[in-house]
Parts: sequence; structure tokens; C-alpha cells
Amino acid sequence: QVQLVESGGGLVQAGGSLRLSCAASGNIRGIHAMGWYRQPPGKQRELVATITSCGSTNHADSVKGRFTISRDNAKNTVYLQMNSLKPEDTAVYYCYGEILLYSSSYVRDYWGKGTLVTVSP
Repeated sequence: QVQLVESGGGLVQAGGSLRLSCAASGNIRGIHAMGWYRQPPGKQRELVATITSCGSTNHADSVKGRFTISRDNAKNTVYLQMNSLKPEDTAVYYCYGEILLYSSSYVRDYWGKGTLVTVSP
């Protein structure tokens, strides 16, 4: 019914930049908050950033000043601009959306399959 597909991951040197995208598709009536989590190797998944449908954002302290979340509501897409990347940013990055379907009466979370970001020293 709903797919969230991430793109933009890859290998980059420390200090470099990447831009992740996540597009939601399917029988979507509306999307509330969207966001990004990441899971570093051998560690638990952690919040990176979130953005509401009105554009209010929240960024984890570890990425403030370096990462910026944004979204295009017309395209059901959320972005994560990552600058000044560090080796400790290496992780699988997952996007999510709080989505209401035409076929449902309640909002639930949907997740992408993840995209790998590797930052070399």
C-alpha cells in the first residue's frame, strides 16, 4: 500500500557532503511528521531529525549545525542535507513517515528499507 524509498547514500570522505532523499508513494491521504533515523554498525537505531507537515524541525544534538532536514509536501518527499560529515556518521539511514491512507481511519508509521552512508577518515 505504501512505499518509502531512500536514495542518496554512498561513500564519502570526512568533511564531505551527501543529500539523502526519501519519497513516499501509495494510497496516501496525508503525511504528518517525517524524519530520519540512523543505525551505526553494532549500535541501536537513533533519531537524526524530524519535520512536521508545517515545517517545524528537530535535529539531534550530534548533527545540529551540520545536517538539515526539509520536505516537499507536494512530492511526499523528505530530504536530509548532510554537511561536514564525520566517520561517526557512518550508519544505515532510515526514513519514516506518519501516514494516513485513504483506506484507513488512523495514522501509522511507515519505514523505508534504509540507505548506507559510509564516511571514510
